[in-house]
Amino acid sequence: MRLAILSFCVLGMPCLSSAQVPYSSWANLSTLHAQQKIEVVQMNSKRVSGTFLDVSETGITLEEKAGEKTIERPDVRSVRLMKNRHRLRNTFIGAGIGAGVGAGIGAASYRQKCGPDSTGGVICGQPFFSKGFDAAFGAAVGFVGGAAVGALWPTSKIIYRVDGAS
Repeated sequence: MRLAILSFCVLGMPCLSSAQVPYSSWANLSTLHAQQKIEVVQMNSKRVSGTFLDVSETGITLEEKAGEKTIERPDVRSVRLMKNRHRLRNTFIGAGIGAGVGAGIGAASYRQKCGPDSTGGVICGQPFFSKGFDAAFGAAVGFVGGAAVGALWPTSKIIYRVDGAS
């Protein structure tokens, strides 16, 4: 059975690699429209964000806060289209994951308080907070934290990238 699964994975790799989109073509930038928000990473790792204006064979032009800027083609490492789509979905996914992790941590960290009684034995009293309360509290904290992370998670699409750039 292991051999069959391994064979399936090895034989499936060429199919997956052929389905990948080639980002190394400068022509991909022609799909951008004016006023779309983009981020250009230069070869020196400097990031420039702004709204797309124009692209030519020699470079890409964008409007940033300081004004219009043209970055020459040899200086461009990658171009990303910044999108705000799926922000609500990411918020709900983050909230769900955070609540689950928080509930698990809260339940796992619960300890019942035990102590000696008057006869020399050990008595475990009912604490004010129960395991369920600790799990619910952890879920609430995790829900808020996960929702914040999901809402702030950047959403972008790579349009162009020089081969070998990450």
